[in-house]
Amino acid sequence: MNQSLVGIIGGSGLYQMDALQDAQEQVVCTPFGDPSDALVTGRVHDVPVVFLARHGRGHRLLPSEVPYRANVYAMKQLGVRYLLSVSAVGTLRESIKPLDMVLPDQFIDLTKRRDSSFFGNGAVAHVSMAQPVCPLVADALARAVRSVLAKQADGSSVVLHPSGTYVCMEGPQFSSKAESGWYRSMGADVIGMTNMPEAKLAREAQMAYATLAMVTDYDCWHPVEAHVTANMALANLLKNAARAQQILVQAIALLGTERPASAAHTALANALVTQPDAMAPEVRERLAALLA
Repeated sequence: MNQSLVGIIGGSGLYQMDALQDAQEQVVCTPFGDPSDALVTGRVHDVPVVFLARHGRGHRLLPSEVPYRANVYAMKQLGVRYLLSVSAVGTLRESIKPLDMVLPDQFIDLTKRRDSSFFGNGAVAHVSMAQPVCPLVADALARAVRSVLAKQADGSSVVLHPSGTYVCMEGPQFSSKAESGWYRSMGADVIGMTNMPEAKLAREAQMAYATLAMVTDYDCWHPVEAHVTANMALANLLKNAARAQQILVQAIALLGTERPASAAHTALANALVTQPDAMAPEVRERLAALLA
């Protein structure tokens, strides 16, 4: 099976990578079930890449139905060291506007129904989530965004926000006004439904993770702007889809050239409580890609 350096998880509106050369579908089985869809491997700027549509092609899976563990574990089985997520978000700040892009560096996890760890059932680990995003990968994404925006000739006023706090809600319903106000009072900057437990699992899998959050709406807190609807969010996503593709191509080139040594790559070094020789054989087998 092809080994890939960079993994891409595409969210709403991003169901394929147009720049992927020599694309081949890979049906990957994991101890945690089937991923959202077939993974597509190929090369971008001669860098081995694997792409996965988070919600499946055709957008078949609710945020709570996404098999996050299978998705991330499949990426690990394919050798991914740098995992880039593309996600739709609502803004909770006046200064962050629809069509802007945000590189969250912190998360608040308010999900309730999702398996958020590979561990348990015979193996214990406690990874640090103090810095959930790899700053080196986020920096590569930031440089890629700035490069693409600098070349725009359409008079667009898209702004990059290089940091921010992403609050992840369960969904699939959008927020009530009371909830939206509560998230703002927490200090959150954007709201989405998919980056948790994805970021936690990426850390357990020792992959350097960063997310490109594309702003689609004002949630429902704004006193003047329209409340979010699915049609509104998708319409704004499509406006940014071409930019997202270009940004990913640039970021892949940077990561393929620089191959930064991330603290995430050794996240289990001080996190694994149950040592492999104390695990039952079936547990070691289940976690083999993580313990290799």
